[in-house]
Amino acid sequence: MEIRIGSKIKFMRKKNGLTQEQLAEKIGVSFQAVSKWENDIALPDITMLPILADFFGVSTDEILSYNSAEKDREVMDYARRSQKYRETDPNKGKEILEEGLKKYPDNDILLCNMLYVMNYNENLGNYWDETLKIATKLINETGSDEIRYDALRFLAYAYKAKGDTKSAVAALEQIPEMYFTKLSEMAFMLSGEEKYTAAEKQKWISFETLLQMMWKLAEFYRDGGDTLKATTETERALRLIEAMKGEEKIDRFDNYKEYFTKQIKLLK
Repeated sequence: MEIRIGSKIKFMRKKNGLTQEQLAEKIGVSFQAVSKWENDIALPDITMLPILADFFGVSTDEILSYNSAEKDREVMDYARRSQKYRETDPNKGKEILEEGLKKYPDNDILLCNMLYVMNYNENLGNYWDETLKIATKLINETGSDEIRYDALRFLAYAYKAKGDTKSAVAALEQIPEMYFTKLSEMAFMLSGEEKYTAAEKQKWISFETLLQMMWKLAEFYRDGGDTLKATTETERALRLIEAMKGEEKIDRFDNYKEYFTKQIKLLK
């Protein structure tokens, strides 16, 4: 949460037509203290908050107010920009998220996106240890079930990479088994634009999950020595991508097309 007490005090002081010296005199502090508050050099002592609130005729909550909408927009901008580099340049994606975390330390959304970026770059120093640290923090502190479940997934990946399969399974077992989603139920129950929005979002989520599971099957066949079945499954996934040609969002899946094409060449 980005608290902007200084800018709030400055706004209310000017709104009341007061100089820093006049405000300082009325609330019993030095004008240097007021100057430091307004320039974000120092914060008012906690005992000053009710005095300031009473003087300006507002609540202490308003004194502590911050621009939540602006913060949310900026956080999502950092997340979206990093997502573009997850697979093509994960180091770049990590740099973008680190920039965001400097401004919004410990932000759940940015930390969760960091797990995704690190997952695509196993060459990062202390990669799995850093994943364990971030994932554990999110699991214990986030108020979002979605983020918590994501963190549990990456915690499991990290344990598996470190050879601790038992801990990996224990992490995954904390994620509830879901046979339907909120979006799919909304698509069934709602109508009009709300039906379309829910169905459209779920379609692309399901599409990506299907592609991922088809590759997991191909991996299984490949690892078992059945390259024919592995190739067939991968080619089927490519045909599925081609079948969606012309869809507005299909370009998001070009990375899968490139990856599957490369794997087919390796299998043959």
